[in-house]
Amino acid sequence: MLDIRQLNYFVAVAEEEHVGRAAERLHISQSPLSRQIAQLEERLGLILFERSQQRIRLTADGRTFLAETRAFLTHGQRLESLGRRLGRGDEGGLCIGYVEHAMHSGVLPAALREIRSTRPSVHVALYSQQSSDQLEGLRQRSLDVALVCAPPQADDAELDRVQVLSDSMLLALPASHPLARPDALRQALQVADLRSQEWIAIQHKDGALEQDQLAITCAKAGFTPDVRMQAPEPATALGLVAAGLGIAMIQQSLRHQAPPGVVLREVPWFEYRTPLWVAWHRVTLRPLVDVFRQILVA
Repeated sequence: MLDIRQLNYFVAVAEEEHVGRAAERLHISQSPLSRQIAQLEERLGLILFERSQQRIRLTADGRTFLAETRAFLTHGQRLESLGRRLGRGDEGGLCIGYVEHAMHSGVLPAALREIRSTRPSVHVALYSQQSSDQLEGLRQRSLDVALVCAPPQADDAELDRVQVLSDSMLLALPASHPLARPDALRQALQVADLRSQEWIAIQHKDGALEQDQLAITCAKAGFTPDVRMQAPEPATALGLVAAGLGIAMIQQSLRHQAPPGVVLREVPWFEYRTPLWVAWHRVTLRPLVDVFRQILVA
């Protein structure tokens, strides 16, 4: 492997065409500089300079070697700069897993907007996956950060997590529903108001656990929803509500996505919350992952 220092010495001598001036430029003595150039020629098996008492000039091979040396040193400087940017977390790639709640709640878009504004060279790949698949992705190192509704256990040996959102629920009603009339809106909703209603359930990708928890919360509140339809995601449920096909519970963060024909009402006594967690591997090998995690947690 060539000595980077010797290459820099060679370029200085080639540009100055004088060992003494090159030594002054490099802030070293003339004799050590001459020895370094001689060692380089010996290592290469190549005469780089024609020497005379008055001056030192590149040979034809030396001129060819100089052009390649300059290109090599320039690339080395770029490589060093890249390494420093990676070390600061200013460059590189992020593989981010997320559940849909991370997107429509605004948590993920806000974090992506900040990383783009502060580190525009960072490349981001997004993967919509169930929580369990994301956690496996963290273990396998195919994901850097996961946004999940079902976090790893607190004592997980590999993964760590922190909750970033606890989203309360709103009752979505068709605009024609009796509970959406102006006189009804002036009165707080009661448990009795939600009995004997036709409900639209949302079948989240993470499956039965969230549905069970929602059902348990309803039972604790004193009613059992009569589910007539199931929607694959919240936007579909809101569309069905707007069509007058039933009522639904949706996250507070979705209130701005409600279409015309939907009235949203708060239900303060309804205890269920939709959580959102950030999870990551405890052994973080890249500064950029820490940077993005801190943005999400903040």
